[in-house]
Amino acid sequence: MTYTLEQAQTNLAQLLADAQQGQEVVIERGEKSSLRLVVVEEEAEVISEPKPRVLGQYAGQFQYSDDWWKPLETDEELREYGFDIMIDDGKPDELLP
Repeated sequence: MTYTLEQAQTNLAQLLADAQQGQEVVIERGEKSSLRLVVVEEEAEVISEPKPRVLGQYAGQFQYSDDWWKPLETDEELREYGFDIMIDDGKPDELLP
């Protein structure tokens, strides 16, 4: 149901009861919908203790080849991975101001 701001101020108790029963309650200011009343779950359900972290819970789920740690050696490899600045092309580095 949609109410104006004046109706909501005078019938707030009824609007809260309607929202608790599951009805949609919308309050308008002027011609625009300003807010919707909804029921908030019990506080104990909303705030819960974080789960403890378990070491090694993802062990064995990821695999990679042995050359993963191999350094990039050729200019082509450096270009492929976006490290063009590390390529020694024989030109002197530009001096910074």
